[in-house]
Amino acid sequence: MTRTRIMQAAKTGLAVAIAWMLAPYLPGVADNYPYYAPLGAIVAMYPTLMGSMKNAAQTLGSLAVAIALAGAVIIFSSPSVLTMSLAVGLGALIAATGWFGANREYIPVTVLFVLIIGGPDADDYSLGYLEQATLGIVVGLLVNLLIFPALTHNAVDQQLSNFRRVLADHLADIAEALAESWPPERDGWASAKDSLVAVSRQVREAVLLADESRKANPRARRYRRDVKADYDELAALENVTFHVRDITDVLTGAVWGTPIKVQLRPELRPALSEALAATAAVLRDWNSEDARSASHSAATDALAALTAEIDDRKDTASATTMGASAAISMDLARILAALNERIEHAQALNAEAAE
Repeated sequence: MTRTRIMQAAKTGLAVAIAWMLAPYLPGVADNYPYYAPLGAIVAMYPTLMGSMKNAAQTLGSLAVAIALAGAVIIFSSPSVLTMSLAVGLGALIAATGWFGANREYIPVTVLFVLIIGGPDADDYSLGYLEQATLGIVVGLLVNLLIFPALTHNAVDQQLSNFRRVLADHLADIAEALAESWPPERDGWASAKDSLVAVSRQVREAVLLADESRKANPRARRYRRDVKADYDELAALENVTFHVRDITDVLTGAVWGTPIKVQLRPELRPALSEALAATAAVLRDWNSEDARSASHSAATDALAALTAEIDDRKDTASATTMGASAAISMDLARILAALNERIEHAQALNAEAAE
């Protein structure tokens, strides 16, 4: 339970209460259907303002389409099993286009409501339904706009930090496995690579939500954020993830022969372990500029030592036995290159700010 979610829940409850209190004051037949106003308020309470407006527009569009389908049944025929089935089926077909997003299911349901609940008063029911739902949506949008419209920037920082920690822990586990007896007794590092994709997906969703949360949001003018930098940071970490997974696959091939059987020279394991542990330290020290730069330099030195040792031994070993170490070395080089690009970007921004 985060503060943002608690605030959103409180705002939803407030919007429902306001919509319910205002519903009886609508003129005409609308006051006969006050329960649709709170429903409209709930629909409009999306975590972001832009999402709320999009959701509201899709909801009103789906209701309008459904009322038009039900109206066609009443005008050109009469409600029966056949005509209702045709109208509902056509509504489901329109909903399947995806034009109305998550609210597409309102179309066939509303068709049934108008024809079954509305019955002989379907025109009044349709008008009242649409008016009350619109009232609730307007209330929901105003509450979302006026009461601390959500900015999810902090969630992005937390998710990116967690992503780096997970990657660092994974590399550190591999480094420890290489330093232990061979083959390693622990195998958690091999299966954990699949969780990296799930973490990456969560971070991407957080970045997309933060990007959407600033659109049409008056608070975004005060709390500015370089969302492009977040996307670049995410892209760099996704690139790191690809190479970490590749390192894991190479080592599982060396231990268990899957997915591809490879050979790893035992005398290279200490250098590989040191290079992996040093790379993990770069990710772990990321939030401190000085520690991050020092860790990156240390990782670069460790990689250089690993590469030199591979070069020294390549004349005394076959290409097959050196292939695994060379592949891991190349993956580490690409990881450090991706991270170095982000370090240089941060240093350039700091230099601009200092000027």
